[in-house]
Formats: sequence, C-alpha cells, structure tokens
Amino acid sequence: MTNKPFFYHGQDPNWVTVRDNNNSEQQLHLTLVSEADTLISTIFVRCDPDNEEELIEMTRGETLNRLQYWHAAIPVNEDQPITHYCFKIMQNSRQWWLHGNGVSPRVPGREAHFKYNRVHQPPAWMQSQVFYQIFPDRFHNGDPSISVKTDEYCLRGNERPTIALPWGHPVSEHGQNGPNEFFGGDIKGIHDKLDYLQDLGVTALYLNPIFTAPSNHKYDTTDYRNIDPHLGTNAQFADMVADLHQRDMKIMLDAVYNHTSVDHPWFDRYGRQTEHKGAFNHPDSPYRDFYQFTGDTNDYIGWKGIDSLPKLNFSNPEVQDYIYAGDDAVIKSWLRPPYNIDGWRFDVIHMLGEGKGAKNNAHYVKAFRESAKSVNPDCFILGEHFFEATSWLHGDQEDGAMNYYGFAHPLRAFFAHQDISYHNCQIDAEVLVEWLNEARSKVPWLNQLSQLNQLDSHDTMRFLTLLDGDTDTMKLALLMLFTYVGTPCVYYGTEVALEGGQDPDNRRCFPWERTETAHPMFDYVQQLIKQRKQSKALQSGSIQWLYAEHQQLAFARSYGDEQQICIINNSQYAKTLSIPMWQIGLHNANVVDGFTRDEWEVKDGILTLTLAGKEGMLLSVRA
Repeated sequence: MTNKPFFYHGQDPNWVTVRDNNNSEQQLHLTLVSEADTLISTIFVRCDPDNEEELIEMTRGETLNRLQYWHAAIPVNEDQPITHYCFKIMQNSRQWWLHGNGVSPRVPGREAHFKYNRVHQPPAWMQSQVFYQIFPDRFHNGDPSISVKTDEYCLRGNERPTIALPWGHPVSEHGQNGPNEFFGGDIKGIHDKLDYLQDLGVTALYLNPIFTAPSNHKYDTTDYRNIDPHLGTNAQFADMVADLHQRDMKIMLDAVYNHTSVDHPWFDRYGRQTEHKGAFNHPDSPYRDFYQFTGDTNDYIGWKGIDSLPKLNFSNPEVQDYIYAGDDAVIKSWLRPPYNIDGWRFDVIHMLGEGKGAKNNAHYVKAFRESAKSVNPDCFILGEHFFEATSWLHGDQEDGAMNYYGFAHPLRAFFAHQDISYHNCQIDAEVLVEWLNEARSKVPWLNQLSQLNQLDSHDTMRFLTLLDGDTDTMKLALLMLFTYVGTPCVYYGTEVALEGGQDPDNRRCFPWERTETAHPMFDYVQQLIKQRKQSKALQSGSIQWLYAEHQQLAFARSYGDEQQICIINNSQYAKTLSIPMWQIGLHNANVVDGFTRDEWEVKDGILTLTLAGKEGMLLSVRA
C-alpha cells in the first residue's frame, strides 16, 4: 500500500525511556512522530497489562517543521518480563496501526508489537563491538613444532588419517578430506597477529572451537577442559586473553555441548582408553548414561543422525554438573581466571535436549545462561541458529543469535540472488525491508542490537564467491553489515577479498601475502570499522527507512543529535533518488559523505542525488 501516512517510533532512549511514577512503579515514556498536516483525531498506545488490552491516549507535543510529536506513558508489565505495545491512530472513519513491521490499516499480531524487557538484557558492551571470526587452523601458524603431522593419527578408527598440507595449499573438495586436513594455524599464530587485527579495527574475536578434538574444525570434542595441544596450551591461551583485555578487546569461544566425539573418553568407540570403560560396547560403563543408547545395544543417537557425533544425555545429573550445574562446570571455568573469556557461542543450541529431538530445550538453554551469568553477569550468550530464532531471543535464554535468518538470508537474496540453500531467490528492496523488519520486530530492541550479523561464516560459501567475485556488490553488502541494526562480525580474510565455496573451501588459509602491500578491500573494511566505532548512531541508534524501491534503498540510524544515512544502489545503472529527509527532522541542511567528504544540500526536506551503478554512500549531517 503506497499511500500510507507517515508515522514513526524509534526504540532507542530518545523514543523510549523508563521512569518511576509517583507510586514507584515503572513506566515506559514513549514518543511517536507524524507528519504535521496529517489529520488525526486521536492516537492511542495499545498495551496489555494483566494480558488485557488497555488504550492510553497520547498527548500532542511540539511541532518542528513538518513533524508533529506525540507523547504518552504506559505501565511496565510486572507479571512478566516483556512489555508489548503498539500504536493506534484514529482518522475519522479509518484507523492506522504502527508497530515493529511498519504501518498497517489493522491491528497487528502480538509478535509484531514493540517489546521492552525489564528483566533480561544483553551486556551493553556488545553494541560497540566489531567481531572477527577466526577458524584457528587456517589463520596463522605461529609454532610449526606443534602442528599436526601426516598420518599422526586417524579420525575414525583406522580411517581418515591426518594430512598435513603446506600453508595456502588448496583444500580438498566438498565431502572428501575436509575434517582431516591440517595447515598448522594455532593460538600463538592468533596472538602474533593481534597488532594486525587492531590496525584493522576489530574489537572482539570469535574463535571456532579450540578444545581438544581430532578434526581440524573441532566440533567433535574429546576434552572440554584443555586447549587442543596442536593449537597450544591453556597457559598460552590465558596469556593471549590477558593481552586482548589489555588492548580493550573481547573474546568469545565456541561451545559444543550438544554432542562429543566418539573418541571422547566417555564414549571411546575405538577402545583407545585403558583407565575406564567407555560407553560404547560397555553397557556397564560408568559413562553409559552420558549418552542415549537403546538398551544394551550399540545403537545410539547422533547429532542429525551422524554416528561420529553422539549426543549427550542432559537428563543425566552427572552430565548437567559437568557441563553447567557444578561449581567447576566447564561453562563456568573458562569464564573465571586465568582465562576470563567474555562470552560463549553455543553450537546448535536449539537441538540440545533430552532423548531423541530437543525435549525441554528451553530449560537447558536457560540453565546454560544462568550458569554463565552466575560467574560473569556481563558475559555474552550467543546461540547458533540457521533459521528463525525468535523463541530463544526474548531475553531469558540468549542475548543474541548468529543472525542468519534476520540478516544473512535476506542480504544473500538481495545482493547474490540465492537463498541459504543456494537456490535462486531474487528480491527487491521492498521485500528486503519487509524481511528485515519482520525478523527484527519479533524480539526486544536491545536483543536486536546484540544480534551477531555476518555475511558469511565457516558454514556458508563466502559472500564474495556467491557474488562471482563482484567486489562492487561486495562493498555494498559490507556497507549494510556495518550500518544495519546489530553487531557486525567479519569472517577472517574478508578484508583481503578471500574467496571460498562450500565447506571446506570456505576455510582456506589466510593469504598473508595480500597484507604486504595496500589492499583496496582492507582499506574499505578498515574505513567502515572506523566509521562504526566513531558513531553512537550506528552502534545503538534507531533505524528509519527512508526509501525502498526496486534495487535502491536508504535508511537512517539516529541517536540523539547524530544521524547517519546509508544509501545503496544495487542496480548496474545510475539512479537519481529523492529522499524524504524531513522524516528524520532535516529541513534545510548539508550532508557529507563519510568516505569522499563530498557534500549535498537538503532543500525543503528533500535530498536529491544521483548514485552511480553499484554505488553506496554513508552520509552524516555536517556540523
């Protein structure tokens, strides 16, 4: 519907504040803005204290140029953590509703209402971070003496012998020797490159698993308490974290607690343990109930049916104590000295549970969260979800998710014309905005800001390869990564245009030779990171869509008096746009490009400019 009137409500503190009333009860003080000449009889805030609808009338506030402000206070729900609300606008015989998905002529479903969680909130430090994901074996070899050697051991009994390859050698094809090829990246290699990462501008590291495991990806743990000896030592890791913290950087580790390796001493499928009987082949093993066997047989439940990754049995109190409940549980121990990590990324967290399937999943995710927060209330809890993760993101389970559904999927469709399954999927800017809004509106604002946004990862084809090496489009996607709501995460090598197909090709060695001279992609990513780090609006500001049509879009991020405007032309052809800057309160002003320092003039609330094909801009108001 193209003739919708203009109404807007942001969710940062300029639009939503929490205050106590005279009875020491919390209220949300809300602000809405409309176009000043829109005929409006009444605006209500619809909320539901005690789960029953209440309509609270807004009062007309100040008028600034074309904008009319409205204000109201609503009660914060006391019977549940989340307060839901939306706005009902009356116009004589018709009504409009403003909610998280935008403006519609009818009442929205509750999932689209704005949400405030008074109890469970992510750590505030997340909003200012720029993460960098490292696949340790492929980042940098700092100590060749500990590298895996060819035929040193086998990953599956007498099968899958290790293969040591020289740095930069092509990896094997998909479905072949991916897990058993090693290049020698290690903890010292990461530590040695902290100056490089600081120069790039990243502030936080996310490491794929580093605990003892036979594969190079290490999602098949054999020892949760020790760093894999081919990556380094616990002491080396502690030293690296201390150095990171000295640099005011953070670190998040990958936790694989849904399943173990068949080589874990608890399971010991290949009879390599001598001290205790493993669960496999031994119904009388003390670890038998750590897993999920059928009676006295060797039939057991594996992750997604994969027999090399047996699922743990979380209904067993011993497993609970070891992983999260005990005083020395592994979730807690890595958050304590001498390691002091800052967050956990929980692998396939939505699949964890009792028995076949994910029975009582929410209970265990909450327990993981409570375990971690009991040691460090300010640690970050991230869940891995390839698809919609709304039910885990209302605050009491996860602080954020790897935002495949709400960021990577829609951007892949818009820029690369594929979905997450590599099927054709081409969308225009209008659908992109609908998708982004729908995904975001389902969770509270602070959790939206704590979503981990990525273009690609160790589990997906690299974005540049999806684009057939088109660096112009890649730059547009990167511009979105650093300006959209959520915390950006760069997959290692993106900054030097590293490509890669489906795994394991997406896990190529970092091409350090590309850093020896100036690299245009490095310079671009470095500049984006700098802009992000300097801007409170890009870190924490509300988002306001200004234009979305065909292959062009524009949106503003605003916080206080600061405004950043992102404009993208995803077409191959030049396009002249007229952008309604009056909607963000700009009537007559000059705006400046953050990269080129070129200026444009906003006249009577409209910014008219021409973008070249595949051009993006990040504009701010000239002081």
